[in-house]
Amino acid sequence: MRIRLDGTHAEITYSMFRLREIFTVTSVSRAYPDRTRPRNYRVFVNIIPREIRGAR
Repeated sequence: MRIRLDGTHAEITYSMFRLREIFTVTSVSRAYPDRTRPRNYRVFVNIIPREIRGAR
């Protein structure tokens, strides 16, 4: 799944931390500046579900 994160560097960093707790992150794009909001950026993240231990 591909997810787009928008926000400040701090918000994106926090979001990445939370995503990695739940999902396996396979790739992260560079931070692209947002033209309409000067202090915001966007990052594209590819994730996959984590395997659940003991699941068949």
